[in-house]
Amino acid sequence: MLHAAAEVFPLVKTGGLADVVAALPPALERAGADTRLLLPGLPAIVDALEQQRAVCEIGPAFGAARVTLRRGQLPSSHMPAYVIDAPYLYRRGGGPYQDASGVDWPDNLQRFALLGWVAAHLAAGELDAAWAPDVLHAHDWHAALACAYMAAHPSGACRSVFTIHNLAYQGHFALADFALLGLPASFGAPSGLEFHGQLALMKAGLQFARRVTTVSPTHAREIATPEFGFGLDGVIRDRGADVSGILNGVDGKVWNPQHDPALVVSYGADALAGKLQCKRALQREAGLEPRAEAPLFGLVSRLTAQKGVDLLLAALPALLGSGAQLFVLGSGDRALEAALQTAARAHPGRVAARIGYDEALAHRLIAGSDVILVPSRFEPCGLTQMYGLRYGTLPLVRRVGGLADTVVDAGDAARATGFVFDAATPEALSDAMLRTAHAFRGPDAWQAMMRRAMAQDLSWDAAAASYLALYAQAAAG
Repeated sequence: MLHAAAEVFPLVKTGGLADVVAALPPALERAGADTRLLLPGLPAIVDALEQQRAVCEIGPAFGAARVTLRRGQLPSSHMPAYVIDAPYLYRRGGGPYQDASGVDWPDNLQRFALLGWVAAHLAAGELDAAWAPDVLHAHDWHAALACAYMAAHPSGACRSVFTIHNLAYQGHFALADFALLGLPASFGAPSGLEFHGQLALMKAGLQFARRVTTVSPTHAREIATPEFGFGLDGVIRDRGADVSGILNGVDGKVWNPQHDPALVVSYGADALAGKLQCKRALQREAGLEPRAEAPLFGLVSRLTAQKGVDLLLAALPALLGSGAQLFVLGSGDRALEAALQTAARAHPGRVAARIGYDEALAHRLIAGSDVILVPSRFEPCGLTQMYGLRYGTLPLVRRVGGLADTVVDAGDAARATGFVFDAATPEALSDAMLRTAHAFRGPDAWQAMMRRAMAQDLSWDAAAASYLALYAQAAAG
């Protein structure tokens, strides 16, 4: 199996994609699959690759005068990885998709076309004489062109699988630049990459992959509807049974309250006293009042309307009226960042906001909070609520996507692991937060929910088995 993606934790991360790419390949290896990664040569990746050696000199491509394919090992997992060393396209500051001011790189089409093109040639056995995959697994729009390049030259034995991690981000570019891709003209038609007068690289995966997955069963059904399909629901419906959902897992080596170096004290389902110590430490760190009896709600998220942050701001009076506290960590929409900072200044000791991202602080926030908020308008899978379950931090989520697949509402007393609401409105979120704050004051039932949440098997092993079955279908189909 060859996994092609734009980011991998902990080297480059903008969201859950990096966590999946870091955790799924090792789980597949544990299940007996020969698995490797293909990544762009961003500085944080190419500089960290261990035991690297040049596999082949590709030469000039997509505007870069020098492109070299290297192979080595990722430093944390020791997974075999290929890296596309193309300094002209990848070695620069800023992030993987945008510069330091948040503006998209003007040559992103060429940068990610190269990723897909190299993936397709690796899949065809042309670049590494010692290894060729049976299945190429391309992740999100950044790697989707691999499926189109493979479809344009279908003689090879390798088959493609494409995973949608977030359909809202589709990789739109000017249709006039189609010629830069080197694909047959028919691939620029509506039956190919054209989308309302633009190119949508996401369509390369949706149209041409042998199998298409998304990251939860519920979301696989949602994206075939206009509400969640972002204009591509018709394409997805046309693929029929070729589209399925496989729920993400959690990397237990990274997210485990019994062995988490970021925490002031470890704890587990049978030793919950440590969680209260984590809460006290988090309240001190955030400048919140040291009140054990106040339910502490945490949010670790991109600060966007998709994540329901505007709903949270509108529901904040109800939250504070219940006697609860709020600590937010994240960055995103500048207006939402400013509104959260204003709320923190208006309610010192009760609301705290840290703008930016800090991985260790994210661990401490999830461990120290009583409730983890995920009020998303849509959520393909969601990993934050799964981290909360692992840490006994009960999720409060909207009933969409993977949130619906992973959290059982407190109304089902025998199976409850959190709190769920339906409508994407401040009123519905307010009611859910009040219900949660009330439940917090019943410690016996609350701790029973915590233990039930922490007892779930959220590992990647089940997902890996499902993917292996899918790969076999793709290879045989």
